[in-house]
Amino acid sequence: MHRRTASFPRSRSVAVAAVLAVSGVTAGCDGGDVPSTRTPLVEEGTVTIATASETSSFHPYSQFGSGLARYAYDSLVNTAPDGGVVSGLAEKWQAGATSASFTLRGDVTCSDGSALTASAVARSLTYASDPRNRLVGVRTALPGAPFTVSADDTARTVSVRMASPYSFVLRTIGLVPIVCPAGLADPAALDRRTEGTGPYVLSGYASGGPYTFTRREGYAWGPRGATNATVGQPGRIVVSVVPQESTVANLLLTGGVNIAMVSGPDRARLTGSGGLTAAEVPTVVGLTFFNERAGRPLSDPTLRKALVGALDRQGLANVAMGGTGTPARHLTAEDSVCHADVAAANLPSGDAQEALEGAGWTKDDRGRLVRDGRRLRLRLLSSADFGSTLPSVAELMAVSWRKLGADVDLVSESGNAVVQAMYQSGDFDVVVGSSPGPPLPAQLVGYFSGPAPSAGLNFARVTNRTYDRFVRRALRAPGEDSCADWNRAAAALFRSADALPVADGTSTVYGNRTTFAVVPGGQIVPTSIRLHE
Repeated sequence: MHRRTASFPRSRSVAVAAVLAVSGVTAGCDGGDVPSTRTPLVEEGTVTIATASETSSFHPYSQFGSGLARYAYDSLVNTAPDGGVVSGLAEKWQAGATSASFTLRGDVTCSDGSALTASAVARSLTYASDPRNRLVGVRTALPGAPFTVSADDTARTVSVRMASPYSFVLRTIGLVPIVCPAGLADPAALDRRTEGTGPYVLSGYASGGPYTFTRREGYAWGPRGATNATVGQPGRIVVSVVPQESTVANLLLTGGVNIAMVSGPDRARLTGSGGLTAAEVPTVVGLTFFNERAGRPLSDPTLRKALVGALDRQGLANVAMGGTGTPARHLTAEDSVCHADVAAANLPSGDAQEALEGAGWTKDDRGRLVRDGRRLRLRLLSSADFGSTLPSVAELMAVSWRKLGADVDLVSESGNAVVQAMYQSGDFDVVVGSSPGPPLPAQLVGYFSGPAPSAGLNFARVTNRTYDRFVRRALRAPGEDSCADWNRAAAALFRSADALPVADGTSTVYGNRTTFAVVPGGQIVPTSIRLHE
């Protein structure tokens, strides 16, 4: 992996952008070397960051607060721009598939001035992992196996022991934001205040935004010991809610915001602008699920395989990317752990019509597919809220399947309506969604195995024994030693047409007068942000 940093063209007075955080609680990053520029740095300035979504809670383990947690909360370790692991609250650590230990720095303080102890860290991790607390935002970031945490305050050590092996103990538990004792004493209050050790504290908010974070004094335990005393680090970070990408683009061009992500057609007028520079972060576009619930037509694997085999993957990728696209190679993004080209050799291909006939599907006198007297009807959902091109991707899928003889009910709804269909009503056959591409393959397991909602995340009711077998094998090996089995597990999903990622894409984040570093997955390093005149 290559290092992602922001730098100025010598002839310009604006910065390279980095990426806004995607959903998830993996926080922190390498502070990085901020490139030099001839443009002077601004002391105690304000950096404005645009986001599309409102934040109804600032609790770092909630569904909505996790995206902003990195400004006010630290983790035991951090991910560096090159994908490696660097220090955070812990100055030393060691981890395997069944246990991990962390030695804390001795100078860490919470935002209320109290010293952070090892037992306080243990209480925070235990609270985050307790299913009775129903902490949705941290759920997919924690290991998919129970664990216990112990502490030794004298030695400043935190020890984790897994109930069963898990490949990525360090990159999950080690990256959970740590809540200080004052926050654990009154968790409900975390909806409206921050109680962490991070470089900023929440100092103001309004319903619908903006949300203001003010820099702490004396902070010195960021990634690789990054501090809060570097010239040019903003005194305030203001997160402004701007739902419309066209408005975001206008604000970037006029300097109304300093950093913002744009992924739709407005990129055409921003890319190459003399006043802006950009950074791209890999994503997966159009991650498609098939409803395998008993009684739905796509519970039949032969039918799923025929439908996937009939698709023009290159054409879908072109539509997804608004031009020339690349068919997705994996369920995860290019910069994720264990990423490889798994899809091409394992997705179904061949004569779809022949496969359908072999499964008992025939055409009536109007060319419609029928089996046992019932026509093939598919409800295909998408939402522009998940990506502006996704309804067009779904439309092209529908065209291909109608040619086979399927009746396709093409429905484009709000993001909330699609989520409701996925996790509550189950009234869909195919849903074209979007994914930033989780950094770890293990973070997809809940979506392809285990219980259905509300007990789990397996909304498509996938049952794939080969996938489950390779997942169990992968979990026994630590870190990247597990990658071969994780990729065999993904291959099993593709062969059974349990999922279809459409395109390998990028998110583009534009910057105006700022420099900073990002990590895989697109998160900004708070201590690396610099504001220039």
